[in-house]
Amino acid sequence: MVFTPSPMLLKLLYTRGSLHNTPEGVAFSIKNRLDTVRITRIDHVQLDGVKIGVEQIALDLGEGDVRPATTFNADSAGFTLPVGQAATFHLATEHLKEGLHTVQVQFAADPFGDLNVEVEDAIATQPDKRTRIPRSDQDDYSDDAIRARQQFAEEFSGQQFQHLKHYSFDAHDLQGNCEHFTGVAQIPVGLAGPLHVNGEHAQGEFLIPMATTEGTLVASYNRGIQLLNLCGGVKCTVIGDAMQRAPVFVFDDARGARDFGKWVEENMDKIRPEAESTSRIAKLQYIDTYLSNKFAFLRFNYSTGDAAGQNMVGRATFAACSWILEHYKGAPIRHFYLESNFATDKKASQINVMRTRGKRVVAEAVIKRDILQQRMRVTPEQLAYHGQVSNVGAFLSGANNNGAHSANGITALFIATGQDVANVSESSAGVLYSEVTAEGDLYISITIPSLIVATHGGGTGLATQNECLRMLSCVGRGTVNKFAEIVAGVVLAGELSLGSAISSSDWVSSHEQYGRNR
Repeated sequence: MVFTPSPMLLKLLYTRGSLHNTPEGVAFSIKNRLDTVRITRIDHVQLDGVKIGVEQIALDLGEGDVRPATTFNADSAGFTLPVGQAATFHLATEHLKEGLHTVQVQFAADPFGDLNVEVEDAIATQPDKRTRIPRSDQDDYSDDAIRARQQFAEEFSGQQFQHLKHYSFDAHDLQGNCEHFTGVAQIPVGLAGPLHVNGEHAQGEFLIPMATTEGTLVASYNRGIQLLNLCGGVKCTVIGDAMQRAPVFVFDDARGARDFGKWVEENMDKIRPEAESTSRIAKLQYIDTYLSNKFAFLRFNYSTGDAAGQNMVGRATFAACSWILEHYKGAPIRHFYLESNFATDKKASQINVMRTRGKRVVAEAVIKRDILQQRMRVTPEQLAYHGQVSNVGAFLSGANNNGAHSANGITALFIATGQDVANVSESSAGVLYSEVTAEGDLYISITIPSLIVATHGGGTGLATQNECLRMLSCVGRGTVNKFAEIVAGVVLAGELSLGSAISSSDWVSSHEQYGRNR
């Protein structure tokens, strides 16, 4: 790491609301939100301007590790504070009264050097009568901690849980994936395929695991897959790759925001290494600047390897913005927020349809006329005309997809393979196109402009999720584009199947036969 945190960002290290009185004095917390650092020295703390010396300070680093500040001040090695970990400062001093107080901490950290955090916090005495879910500070994924929560849930709800409590993996593997772990939701996994994919990364036949509770879903996708296979498979291409974080900088007026945007563009070569200093994987491709009112929105665009990368690009952008805040000498920046809602994390948006978020993938195929009629009981003309009509419906409704149901296949694959399922909100966007060829066949394609997938990190390494990725041969370095192509192929299969069912009036009867309509 090479970036220097600005005073505006240093304020974010302090944990608001952590100031409180203790039997021995006063305590508060600082959380490392930058990157792994080594604290080399604690100088002093000031409360309301009153200086508290290092001999009155002790640090609680968690798991019973409490050290007087004088101890590690005397040790030149200091101590390592990983990103995400908090340190609680215990001060041997008089109690503070209720109300607002100023807190200032002076310390040194490698590689940043001398740092100063100054904030305002409040002491409030409120009786805590909340019902609390049991947890263990020592090991919250131990059998005892899990059983305590299971018992708590049964007593609180007055119900007995026979299935929730049974699972086949070591709960410690869930650290970083699930807090207050109590049990599992067993979602049925059906198989569709194999699907023949003619991709640049995915080539051959792939058995498709789909986790769902919706009757007819697996059968419908399987029917579409059979149709694609009979016509030579589905051609899939990744045509774009970008993951965003979009901070906003607030100025006094529009002119200040405009000049700032020009400065960012001129200093890209200096900003890029600052962002990339936080990760071996994240690579900053470009920054889009959007101006409105007195705000400058910067949309940082990264490639993130096999990870989905939202957290990765958050850290990288944090570092880049810290450098920007430190080095921009133009009009004063009044406020800064790391995320402005312009990356549209886990929300469908027009900018992601136009500019890409995650992987931009196209799946396409030519469906032979005779096979379409034999298998789906529709003609190419019927499906193409039906598509034109449904385009009007999608336009009138303001939908983010003019197809039938891409979210069904994407969600089922996401759950099975450990993706962040909330990303379906963006990933479900789609642009479906079809036409009758000169030979009388049906050309059909779908563009998925914001498919957010991963084969590394998140939930992809968990027990059943990793098994499903292994079923797809999508485990290991360099497999994320392969997985994206498979997902796109499955989506196109679902569009063919449901579109044909609606056109031929088989839709309701299929749900009656295979689903649970009654």
